[in-house]
Amino acid sequence: MSEKDHKSSIRTIFLVFSSFDHLLFHLVATTCFIAMASTTTSDPDNHHHTFSSIGKAGKSSGEIEGMDVRLLKGYRQSENYSVFAAILPFLFPAFGGLLYGYDIGATSSATINIKSPTSSGVSWYDLSSLQVGLITSGSLYGALIGSILAFNVADFIGRRRELMIAAASYIIGAVVTTLAPGFAIMVIGRFIYGIGIGLAMHAAPMYIAETAASQIRGRLISLKEFFIVMGMVLGYVVGSVLVDINSGWRYMYATAVPFAVVMGIGMWWLPASPRWILLHAIQGKGDMQELREYAIYCLRRLRGETVDNNSATQEVEDILAELSYISEEGEATLGEMFQGKCLKALTIGAGLVLFQQITGQPSVLYYAASIFQTAGFSAASDATRASILLGLLKLIMTGVAVLAVDKLGRRPLLIGGVSGIVVALFLMGSFYTYLSNVPAVAVVALLVYVGCYQISFGPIGWLMISEIFPLRLRGRGLSIAVLVNFGANALVAFSFSPLQTLVGAGMLFFIFGGIAVASLVFILFVVPETKGLTLEEIEAKLL
Repeated sequence: MSEKDHKSSIRTIFLVFSSFDHLLFHLVATTCFIAMASTTTSDPDNHHHTFSSIGKAGKSSGEIEGMDVRLLKGYRQSENYSVFAAILPFLFPAFGGLLYGYDIGATSSATINIKSPTSSGVSWYDLSSLQVGLITSGSLYGALIGSILAFNVADFIGRRRELMIAAASYIIGAVVTTLAPGFAIMVIGRFIYGIGIGLAMHAAPMYIAETAASQIRGRLISLKEFFIVMGMVLGYVVGSVLVDINSGWRYMYATAVPFAVVMGIGMWWLPASPRWILLHAIQGKGDMQELREYAIYCLRRLRGETVDNNSATQEVEDILAELSYISEEGEATLGEMFQGKCLKALTIGAGLVLFQQITGQPSVLYYAASIFQTAGFSAASDATRASILLGLLKLIMTGVAVLAVDKLGRRPLLIGGVSGIVVALFLMGSFYTYLSNVPAVAVVALLVYVGCYQISFGPIGWLMISEIFPLRLRGRGLSIAVLVNFGANALVAFSFSPLQTLVGAGMLFFIFGGIAVASLVFILFVVPETKGLTLEEIEAKLL
């Protein structure tokens, strides 16, 4: 291809992607509207939750001199909100998840392109398997560091600013990777991008959970998982288009920049989380009256025209009444994270995201193409197209979870989905051990695994960790859970190939199946149902 033709093709590609950006924005806005508009009101019984323990400093949030009390003066009013007003406070944080998913999808093709002698466009294309592994996992290591940073700064800077920093990290990381003159700079860019992933996956579920009305909270946080999968599919599609173009890997990573810019501008425009503001007020980090009025202003902006000043004031007063019981406890310490109700929340949240990864999800995700090749899709291009179809299945099943989570609840989806994962993993193990001459078994097992994962661990894991932690400990608790998630993800992704060599693929999937059985027991006996409860009620009733 001549230089003139090459430049012409690149201009065409960017025109296509520019149009695609506008199309995607309208698509996701419509998706948000449909998801929220289909939400039904909670069961009337859910409006009369009694707390058995609310209270003084050092006690769980409702034990007042041995008396049982009801939140909100004996009843809980349904929170008013506007569907249209709820879209943007969800959409801009969710872009953090979309960029995470896009990185997974795009990197699968970028590593193929950069190793090609004819289309890499660089002289250092002859990369070792270790170097390719560093490119693939560089963002994971960055995400681990981002999670550690979030532990120390999240409650200080707030959810909104953390997401703005995440967007900046995405932009810087993508630009550095795109313009990298050598392997080392490319890995640094991947690492910076990964810091953005760690911060975004920590702050986005918190911001959405704390700003959404309780009637649609589960649906919106589950929809964030939908955006991760949508980003993955987008990455696969962009990668398949650019994989044979000279220096195509550079354009794959550059495509993330406009999405990160939209995310950053959007988070700058959105207000802060009212609950975070009120937590600062309770902890004496500002003038109580000024922070209270600011929280009312932010709540009205987030909920839209359906919420008047009186309704917003009442909701803020109700949240303050609940939070006032922890006014003397001050900021959370590291030791306190492993005591009392926070230990219980940490067990539930970290346990879910740990099982989410060690049941083999990173292996299926990162090695889907090779699994398809083993199952009979011999050409690399066939396997890549099969991965795109797999991504579309993930998208559809995540949509099912989004529509069902606030109707059926968290536990039914987890129990049903993980049961399917157990069956799929044992089927996959059987294929590699006994049924290697029946490739359809592997394909069916893979599809069942992906479908069941996307209605259970995928969306519900992130939903539960955003709901389960007490407000005062939520920033640090969620950072530990995210750290566990990415740490386990990196461990499983890296150990899959060595373990496959050591014990064989069949035995490895049987091991994953056994772990999935253990996760099912964990869900049955440890994970509570949070459907229909406000964040304050979850803390008071379930911890």
